[in-house]
Amino acid sequence: MQDTDARGSSPAFLRPQNGSSHRSAGYVPGRIAPLRPPPPSQSHASAEFTSARQEARATFASLPSGQNHPQAEANKHKNTLICFAISSLSLFLALGIFLGIASKYAPDENCPDQNPRLTNWNPGKDPEKRVIIKKGDLFRLNSDATVHSIVIQDGGLLVFGDDKEGSKNITLRTRFILIKDGGMLHVGAEKCRYKSKATIILYGKSNEDADVPEFGKKFIGVGPEGTLELHGHQKLSWTLLSKSVNFSGLACGHYSFKKNFSRGLNVRVIDQDTASVLEVLKFDTHDFSEESLKLQNLLKNRSPGRIIAIAVGDSAAKNLLEETRITIQNLLGSKFVRGLSYRQAWAFVGVIGGGNSSCNESVRDYENHSTGGKALAQKEFFTVDGQKFVVRAYSEWNDGVPISGFQVEPIDGVILNLLDDVSSWEPGDQIVVASTDYSMYQTEEFTLLPCPECTKHQVKVKEKPQFPHVGEVIDGVDMRAEVGVLTRNILIKGETEKTCYREKECQFFNYDTFGGHIKILKNFTSVHLSYVELKQMGQQQIGSYPVHFHLCGDVDEKGGYSFKTYIEGLSIHHCFSRCVTIHATNGLLIKDTIGYDTLGHCFFIEDGIEQRNTLFHNLGLVTKPGTILPTDRNSSMCIGIRDKVYGSYVPVPATDCMAVSTFWISHPNNHLISNAAAGSQDAGIWYLFHRIATGDSHSLAIETKSELTPLGIFYNNRVHSNFKAGLFIDKGVKTTNASADDPREYLCLDNNARFRPHQDADPEKPRVAALIDRLISFKNNDHGAWVRGGDILIQNSGVMIED
Repeated sequence: MQDTDARGSSPAFLRPQNGSSHRSAGYVPGRIAPLRPPPPSQSHASAEFTSARQEARATFASLPSGQNHPQAEANKHKNTLICFAISSLSLFLALGIFLGIASKYAPDENCPDQNPRLTNWNPGKDPEKRVIIKKGDLFRLNSDATVHSIVIQDGGLLVFGDDKEGSKNITLRTRFILIKDGGMLHVGAEKCRYKSKATIILYGKSNEDADVPEFGKKFIGVGPEGTLELHGHQKLSWTLLSKSVNFSGLACGHYSFKKNFSRGLNVRVIDQDTASVLEVLKFDTHDFSEESLKLQNLLKNRSPGRIIAIAVGDSAAKNLLEETRITIQNLLGSKFVRGLSYRQAWAFVGVIGGGNSSCNESVRDYENHSTGGKALAQKEFFTVDGQKFVVRAYSEWNDGVPISGFQVEPIDGVILNLLDDVSSWEPGDQIVVASTDYSMYQTEEFTLLPCPECTKHQVKVKEKPQFPHVGEVIDGVDMRAEVGVLTRNILIKGETEKTCYREKECQFFNYDTFGGHIKILKNFTSVHLSYVELKQMGQQQIGSYPVHFHLCGDVDEKGGYSFKTYIEGLSIHHCFSRCVTIHATNGLLIKDTIGYDTLGHCFFIEDGIEQRNTLFHNLGLVTKPGTILPTDRNSSMCIGIRDKVYGSYVPVPATDCMAVSTFWISHPNNHLISNAAAGSQDAGIWYLFHRIATGDSHSLAIETKSELTPLGIFYNNRVHSNFKAGLFIDKGVKTTNASADDPREYLCLDNNARFRPHQDADPEKPRVAALIDRLISFKNNDHGAWVRGGDILIQNSGVMIED
């Protein structure tokens, strides 16, 4: 597995520790030297040469015979110069063509998979194979593989193969990947994003194999001097609805009606512009000729273009007047109504004034208490907004029971109108639309369909919406639902069992919660994750989260990283323990990341010493309870988990637990800008300020004095659809272990953790309590919303402030 070149130099695509570069001086990433302008074409050069030759020939012929020899010598030199010029021109032209061809097929030095020193690597499928990629091993994975585990170390390199067409589909299945001591894993690069489909599946049960020290099981781990670069196809992460989405996709919802023994002609009048049912009528034309006249007048008095649906119930022919039949024939285009007879099943859908081309109808004869099948008529239409829908009418006899009914519903997908350009979203992508109600469980997932008729601000979804979603600004309050795309072309997925098998979790969950996780330790060389999908990640145990920066210290310029550490455009969904955990880590950028349908605090700043982290334009929604911390738990978990309380103490859910939050911010010196907390079991955003550092950071900083620290940037954040509160401020946690004096569990919700003057506090220093007016200046309105213009939106949620 050694592959060192003759010079023994390091790989051409290695990024050394702290983001420096082995590139030669003057190398600029992403810059390509332009070719010089091409030389004149061959035809132009030939024309010049021909003209010059003719001119020389004429000059030579006009000279007197005595001057021919000297002039011949001059012409000879001139011709020599012309030949030299032509030869040079041809050489430059050939060189230009060669360079053009070479540049077309030359490897792009920004693309890790095009490194010419890479060796194709195809390990096959052997779940017992333990792979170590070490110094000299520079591998390109081009096919599916299954191995027990992969350790990349000592300058070893693993790159996922790609091509310009993005036609590859590579799945790597392993129990874990450990990257350390100069090892590197690349799937794409920031300047050369991965185009194909790459999937890493982390498999294994919690009771299989031994834990890897500091990482556990089922992980991608980055240790000291490790490099992890994952860069998928760039796409808009999330946006807002620009127009409300109605239940079922139609303005008035879908319509369905079915009834037995509804004798006569059952009629529906439908508005083609909105697909709404305007009139529900019945005419007993079996017994009463007057009913036939009423139907005739109805059709004559309704506006052309109205949709008419008719279905026979029982029988309708006995007193259906001939003049009424003629009216139906002339106005609606029916071919069968003139011959309608006793107990025939007839269904019709047409348009007033539309004629034969705009209608559809069906007739079935009555035979021995039944009809030969259902008379079904249906016709497709478009609303004024371009939504396609179908109108159906049906009639039948079934074992002596007459049945008639109608349906109006959207077909071939529902079009959503969005605020931003979503042309980067593709058919087959999964999207999520946030709830705009009080319950986060009205959030819905949809699959995108091809939509050639859509604009770049529209998509078409396969499923019919089960709930309405607001897409308007109402009375100055921005109530528009967030819409995020979940699909990425790089997928990291935890493989799970079909049922729950861990006794501790199975009392609260009926599914397996032992997913994969990504963990990064201090002194890594380079970590940048962009446009990656994480699914079924995280474990219901401390330290195993979808993305976890663990005790990393400063990861920006202050820590010596010239290329600042970031995660961008991640989709973290259907996961089992948080979304992104920032643990004793400073200077991290989290941008355009979605955390959807996860357990426990989602965007989690953990111990109260983390600072200078920026959360910009992230979306968190459907944040559900988990078991790890008391504040993660719901009432049943709170009472059922008692292994860390003192003695026989029984926790009180309302005061000890039930505070799971989409954004948990444990130190004020962090920045929240343009984020959306769009649905949590308890709180949207929770600012809590530890007096002392907690967890693993306790020994690193005994006193944080966070209550004396100026607040970071908090601007343009949206919060809604949370059960308990949109925003918690100054509601802390218990920072002492359980004891006889206080039997409650460590880090449980502490209603007594309120800001009091510190005995050593400098009265001139700003206190968080004095900054609350910067955060909160709310105005109540009739829409259940709390608003501070421009800075924060909290809708369909309360606000809880303790001081």
